[in-house]
Order: sequence, then structure tokens, then C-alpha cells
Amino acid sequence: MTFDRDRERRNDDVYAEHKAALARGEKRVLRRTDAGELHSYPGDEIGFSPGRGQVQVRSWWGMGIVSAFLGLLFLGSSVMFLASFGLGGDPEWGALFAILLGGFGAWYTFGMARDEYRAKRLRKERQAPEPGAGHVSQ
Repeated sequence: MTFDRDRERRNDDVYAEHKAALARGEKRVLRRTDAGELHSYPGDEIGFSPGRGQVQVRSWWGMGIVSAFLGLLFLGSSVMFLASFGLGGDPEWGALFAILLGGFGAWYTFGMARDEYRAKRLRKERQAPEPGAGHVSQ
């Protein structure tokens, strides 16, 4: 990697503008873009991103797929639990764990997918670059 004086100057300008926005009370997040340059994003342009909460999925539709699988876990476990009552046997109490895990997971990941979809739409409208992976220490 070579030192790029112009890139460092732009990064310094972005960092100074970011600190000034924080001092004004704005909610901003300083991230590197996919191109590697710093960008100060308003809070509504971030959604979720790798590095926040150990997220390994990078897109809203990818998180939607995770949400769908967890929703299927919730539905399948619910059917298994309720079917045990209909068969006259002992209830499948272990299915309650899968019901809770699937229900909470589907709700949580759906919220993350929704937030990322909204943030991506705002970035596109404002012509902001895509955030890259990783966190910038301030």
C-alpha cells in the first residue's frame, strides 16, 4: 500500500467535518467506504453493517433470507408443539426453545433488514457511497 497524500488530506477534511457535526449535536457515524475513503454518514444512512453486532450478512435481502429461515423455524416448531397436543401424547416442551429462538430471531433480523433497506434507499437518493466493512476508531 502506498501513501496517497491527496487521499489523506480528504480523509482529514472528512474527519474534521465529522467532529464539527458531532459538536453541533448531529448523530453521525464515521466509516470507510468500499473504496477505502472516510465518509461521515448520518445515522439514518447506516442501517446495519459488518462490524456492528458481529453481522456477517452485508445486504438487506441477505438479512431477509436469514429472517425467512428463522420464521420457518418458528412456524415448524409451533406446528410440532401444537401437534403433540393433538396426538394425545406428552407435549414437546423442547420445541418451546425453538419457538422462542425462531420468533425472536425472525423479528430481530426482519427489523435489521428493514433498517438496511431504508438506509440503502437514502444513500441512493443522497448519492452517498456504500459503507465498507470495519469500524473507524475515533
